[in-house]
Amino acid sequence: MNADARFSVPLPKNEPVFDYAPKSEGRKALKAAVKKLRSQAVEIPMFIGGEEVYTEERRVMRPPHDLKHTLGRHAFGHEKHVVAAVEAALKAKKAWENTPWYERAAVFLKAAEIIAGPRRFEFNAATLLAQSKTPFQSEIDAVCELVDFFRFNVAYAQQIYEQQPASAAGVWNRLDHRPLEGFVFALTPFNFTSIAGNLPSAPALMGNTVVWKPADSQIYSAWKIMEIFREAGLPDGVVNLVYADGPTVGSVVFDSPDFAGLHFTGSTAVFRHLWRTIGENIQKYKSYPRIVGETGGKDFVFVHPSADVQAVAVALMRGAFEFQGQKCSAASRAYLPQSLADDIIDKLLGFCKEVKPGPAEEFSNFFTAVIDERAFDKIVGYIEAVKKENTATLLCGGNYDKSEGFFIEPTVFLTADPQSLTMREEVFGPVLTVYVYPDDQWRQTLELCDATSPYALTGAVFARDRAAIIEATDVLRHAAGNFYINDKPTGAVVNQQPFGGGRASGTNDKAGSMLNLLRWVSPRTIKETFVPAQDWRYPFMG
Repeated sequence: MNADARFSVPLPKNEPVFDYAPKSEGRKALKAAVKKLRSQAVEIPMFIGGEEVYTEERRVMRPPHDLKHTLGRHAFGHEKHVVAAVEAALKAKKAWENTPWYERAAVFLKAAEIIAGPRRFEFNAATLLAQSKTPFQSEIDAVCELVDFFRFNVAYAQQIYEQQPASAAGVWNRLDHRPLEGFVFALTPFNFTSIAGNLPSAPALMGNTVVWKPADSQIYSAWKIMEIFREAGLPDGVVNLVYADGPTVGSVVFDSPDFAGLHFTGSTAVFRHLWRTIGENIQKYKSYPRIVGETGGKDFVFVHPSADVQAVAVALMRGAFEFQGQKCSAASRAYLPQSLADDIIDKLLGFCKEVKPGPAEEFSNFFTAVIDERAFDKIVGYIEAVKKENTATLLCGGNYDKSEGFFIEPTVFLTADPQSLTMREEVFGPVLTVYVYPDDQWRQTLELCDATSPYALTGAVFARDRAAIIEATDVLRHAAGNFYINDKPTGAVVNQQPFGGGRASGTNDKAGSMLNLLRWVSPRTIKETFVPAQDWRYPFMG
């Protein structure tokens, strides 16, 4: 459709969160959706050029908290499938790039309405089962944040397209926000269904076509997202979903001269490897690829002697142990003043004693299983290593069992060494390390916090003393891309706290803001002169 009108997208608002309280209709509907999905053993294909692609090799999907149950099997691809996905993306590119932006926007606005409406409980249930999220954690992720990404990204896109340069007399200057030349590769993590949906859709909204590889442990939810894209009318080949091992995918994607961008969330080690690979292949590419990545954190909670003890304890409990600590933003190191430390620790340990790891389907559970055996073994390795440290004391937890599911207790260590292993390295699991500092060493310990970890994703300061808040905000300015005052360092909301960090935590391109979408366009300036010059000579030459 060619439209002689300037369209405005619907005003976006953050999707309301269902609380799933006892006897609520939402709770009843979610339980029914969980029961339905558990009763089905599905066969999940790849999606390449609009075709559902099944392979002889299939891999089983199980809930991390219930290893005896089978959710289904997914196809597993090889090099030829990745090649086909790249070819499909390039084939679809011209038509999609030339589709009016408001038509592209309509696809994602429709996707948002489908998720928020008729398929809400199914989406929540899928993430609850496949990634062992509690009903509330799954709701804020797989439903609300994903819907927010779709709706707000559309509004941001409109703002970008409206940005135009000034024009002098007799001249019309225009700015063409072109998609990148080539295809974008989206490599997505297990821990947030919303991130898995946003990484391919944000470039696609801006006119790019995408090859998407999700984490193996998130394929079940990724399949649900792809179904929504198709139901919402996304043309064939715009987003191509493949499941294959990382080196196989990388060898095809990063060898292509048409590789134009990487949208990544995952580990720092993997991101650095991909960046190095892209750099080594730079002479192959038609353009310099855009590299956007969020890679992890060693997120802190820093407490001033004026802080509210109860608020700190609650923030540590939620910040460290919601979703089993498997958030890039999870609180994993805490700095407590000596005057408050005993009270805070006592309250925190009291909370931990009430928590028993269990199935995600049991709505009374705050805490369930970690994602898979590899993660389980890594986290256990950290726990056992810290137990052997002479400077560390195990305050609670430290036990684990993978006979029925990948269960690890909420674990809290007290360390006398602020440079100890779990004060520096990302564990990505339910492990919190606490360091107690003398009250009169507030400033020195702030500087210590800033210099301890290579990461700079999220962090929080708790204080009632305003001067202390100002000082901490200044000293820790580069220690966190998302900084929280008297709140836990998790729970960023689209359009409210755009998310991302610096240093080893990534490129800080702020998912949930216009800044991220600007990475997926390549501006072209167009100048039109209405009455061209007729004499080559300038007045000064007279």
